[in-house]
Amino acid sequence: MMNAAANLAEKVIGHRDTTSTGGVPSNGETMWALAWHGKHDVRYERTPKPIVVDPQDVVIRITATTICGSDLHVYDGQVPNVHDGQTQGHESMGIIDSVGPGVKTLKVGDRVVHSFDMACGTCAYCQRKEYTGCENTNPSKLNEKFWGHAFATILGWSSLSGGYGGCQAEYVRIPFADVNCLKVPDNVPDEKALYLSDIACTSYHAAVELGQVKKGEKVAIWGAGPIGILVAKWCEIFGASQIIVVENDENRMAVLKKAVPIAQFVNFDKEDVCDTIAKLCPGGPDVVIECAGFRFAKSMLHKVERAVGLETDTSELVNECIRSVRKYGRMVLIADYSLFTNHFNIGGMMEKHLFVSGGQCPVQEMWHTVLDFIQKGTFDPTICVTHYGKLSDGPQFYKDMNQHNNGVIKTFLRPDHE
Repeated sequence: MMNAAANLAEKVIGHRDTTSTGGVPSNGETMWALAWHGKHDVRYERTPKPIVVDPQDVVIRITATTICGSDLHVYDGQVPNVHDGQTQGHESMGIIDSVGPGVKTLKVGDRVVHSFDMACGTCAYCQRKEYTGCENTNPSKLNEKFWGHAFATILGWSSLSGGYGGCQAEYVRIPFADVNCLKVPDNVPDEKALYLSDIACTSYHAAVELGQVKKGEKVAIWGAGPIGILVAKWCEIFGASQIIVVENDENRMAVLKKAVPIAQFVNFDKEDVCDTIAKLCPGGPDVVIECAGFRFAKSMLHKVERAVGLETDTSELVNECIRSVRKYGRMVLIADYSLFTNHFNIGGMMEKHLFVSGGQCPVQEMWHTVLDFIQKGTFDPTICVTHYGKLSDGPQFYKDMNQHNNGVIKTFLRPDHE
């Protein structure tokens, strides 16, 4: 119901002018890609191969890609304005195949990783290095209507986030390439460099930039997916004395425990989350970080309200964060939230004097810092990677990730002909 209304609203409201061409311009050539055809229907098929259109474009021949937890929101039919046949994905890397005449720092043959967010590099937000607030890449007026201002384009998500083709494919077009591509040093393998496109930086953003986790502080994390695992690792690196993770999947708990031995767990299927955290951490954690997101309704009330369009996002996990964190504590929302929610504990947030932050990570600002940690061996993004395969394995990996089957948490995928 909500998706249909959003699709209609987009047609009525129209689009803004931007300084980059959206969509997937092509000259008729095709490539293999993972394409969305509806809820739980992602197919490995031939799709249009992108070409350079704007002067600052590059096209990358992809050598590695992956499936993100936020891709599952699209897969599960939870994201409005996704178009039939859209190429999925926003995390990839590879070799530059073609270059626009306005690109200054890159050339054909360069090995690069790109950001999941597309920024122009020249608007006021980009000048402040607030890249996910870019003014010039997302044409969605509906986006602007929903939130008051448009955010930057995100590859392979929906027309609400720009409508650009994704990168679970053999090739991807990247606009404003000087801003949105990072040359990868020879001593960093694809298996690690790939995750600089999103989760390695997003987890740093959550734990260090937003959470400001310091030595001796206590942290609680909701969700032990790829982001939750890496957030826990950053918290350990920056000296957290206690790390509590809310999760019900035994496999995810085992992977996180191996990576972060000090982690403690609260199984939300077996115990009351807030009561258990209060026992493990009297007075409450200094920082709580929500890494699960809007679609995981627990109670029948929220399941019904979401099903009939009375809310888009459940407030249950956020309310657990508010109840659990200490007074004057910090709360970070790094998982995806889309529009509005009911029964939100705004009084608890205000009366406890909480510092609340969140938002999509401006990857370009984090790149060099996180890369330095990887090169020194201090941080290894592969601690959350459980499966390696080919692009053609993608539809099965989508299914397994969405249903928590076969132990799939995070993948590393090569194009079949790579």
